[in-house]
Amino acid sequence: MKPINQLRIQDEFVGFYLLKELNLRQTSGTPPKDYFDIVLSDATGQISAKYWDVTIQDKETFFPMQLVKIQGTVQSYRDQPQVKISRIRRATDDDGVSITDYVKAAPLRPVDLLHTIKLAIKSIAHEEIRMIVTYCADKVEDKLMHYPAAKSYHHAYFAGLAYHIVRMLEIGDFICKQRPFLNPDLIKAGIILHDIAKPEEMIAQMGIVTDYSNQGKLIGHIALASGWIVEAAIHHGISLDSELVLGLQHLVLSHHNLGEWGSPVQPQTAEAVALHYIDMMDAKLQMVEDALDTTAPSEPWTPMIRGLENKAIYRLKIEEESVRSGNEKETIAPPSG
Repeated sequence: MKPINQLRIQDEFVGFYLLKELNLRQTSGTPPKDYFDIVLSDATGQISAKYWDVTIQDKETFFPMQLVKIQGTVQSYRDQPQVKISRIRRATDDDGVSITDYVKAAPLRPVDLLHTIKLAIKSIAHEEIRMIVTYCADKVEDKLMHYPAAKSYHHAYFAGLAYHIVRMLEIGDFICKQRPFLNPDLIKAGIILHDIAKPEEMIAQMGIVTDYSNQGKLIGHIALASGWIVEAAIHHGISLDSELVLGLQHLVLSHHNLGEWGSPVQPQTAEAVALHYIDMMDAKLQMVEDALDTTAPSEPWTPMIRGLENKAIYRLKIEEESVRSGNEKETIAPPSG
């Protein structure tokens, strides 16, 4: 059985995969025919797939988040690999496979990620900032152990949200040391709070988002988190007119930068500017890293990455100087005497 990141155009294969997404569509012909538009996934990545001529029984059998055994062929569609499924069945207990083996996860243990986040919260020197951040983080502590940071763009896997926060904390720590005018308590708070309501925005199983909640569809994680800050301030008797509450809300409300990206305001404090770019840097670089990790080393280009304006990434191969030159320079012995 081939992992997804090793599948190549024209490969014929049989194996177990997870139905990450499954949507019933119809062809444009006359009469239209039903087919499944599918995203298959495993621990190494995901790939688009089609299953044609869907029957009534198929519609009652297959659903998202199922393990299936398929026989298929990898074809090229719009310069991207796509699987044509010829046979499919649900996995059974007799197959001896577990869904946990087919789910992509953060490279660090969730318990360690959560511990790092808690240590960062404890390190916030300003008591009222620390109380507000603690109040908001406690709302989703259990979900932080497994929730993704997004449905598809970045850190879209098991414990991806906690991993995103921890990586941002590392970047934030460096930037605060390099730029002492930044308030490190606000930077830590903004990093932890900026996506803290994502688990309430999305409905996820095993790190895979299956839908958005009503709160997610009608309010969104940015507005939700801003509301939680107000709720925390009221709970702890902190004035809602204080610069502290204003600053924390602004961090959350502006971190996407533009209205078309979901932010009602643009960053207008030093820490808000820093938070936006810390978030962008980690998200974009994770997209690149994931694309490289799920593309075979023999392939010079990754598939196009939606979050990078549909650009592909080229894998540079720079030889070591000693290899490139063919041999080491001769050592000239010093003159004797």
